[in-house]
Amino acid sequence: MKLNLTKPIAFFDLETTGINIAKDRVVEISILKILPNGNKESKTWLVNPEMEIPVASSEIHGITNEKVVTEPTFKELAPEIIKMIDGCDLAGFNSNRFDIPLLAEEMLRTGFDFSMKDRLAIDVQTIFHKKEQRTLSAGYKFYCDKDLTDAHSAEADTKATYEILLAQIEKYDDLENNMEVLNEYSHHNKRADFAGFILFNDDDEEIFSFGKYKGQKVIDVFKQNPGYNNWIQNADFPLYTKKVLKKIKDNMSGSNYSLDDLKKKFNS
Repeated sequence: MKLNLTKPIAFFDLETTGINIAKDRVVEISILKILPNGNKESKTWLVNPEMEIPVASSEIHGITNEKVVTEPTFKELAPEIIKMIDGCDLAGFNSNRFDIPLLAEEMLRTGFDFSMKDRLAIDVQTIFHKKEQRTLSAGYKFYCDKDLTDAHSAEADTKATYEILLAQIEKYDDLENNMEVLNEYSHHNKRADFAGFILFNDDDEEIFSFGKYKGQKVIDVFKQNPGYNNWIQNADFPLYTKKVLKKIKDNMSGSNYSLDDLKKKFNS
């Protein structure tokens, strides 16, 4: 079978120096682009993270400092990566919670903007966990009856994720071969930022998901405690989270502020 696509979709996977979205860096990125006609394009890059790769991380993905020291930096690769995913929906394994947030951080850190406007996000892990509660290797065996012999290689993980999604659509009658449906199924909750520090409540109002103001509306908190945004902007939060909160704060200060205007800005 093939995916029912109205636009290209880019499956991607990142290998990184660690799991801290705000601090860690990409050391390998692999993209498998699927076009609506079924044609495929793939590319894998090793990346110089411009920081030491911890031994514990190298033991997982096999990428050492020596292996990437002469490779291009993310900033050097960003234009090519942006070009490849331009106009694409995105898909991955745990991509909504890790790969997309970290990709956004790398883009923003190096001066390139990143937006999910007009993009859908298909997270194969979320679908898998809702259905079976397993890992990528187990999922590959469960759905495709194959062993993932090169696990934690970005290219192998990306291809396995694509094959799993095809198998999931075939296996579950209630899982429609439609990117809008898969996008909805890939989310546990509605986020205003990639990392999930800011969520939307049932009324589509932005709320904090952490700390002493957990569950409270961002606008109300900023009115009660004007310095809270300044604290976040100077603390160890992802750049995209800071960007979202700054837009809220800036629009609160504007004379023509409205919630509808703010939502439009979030998607720009």
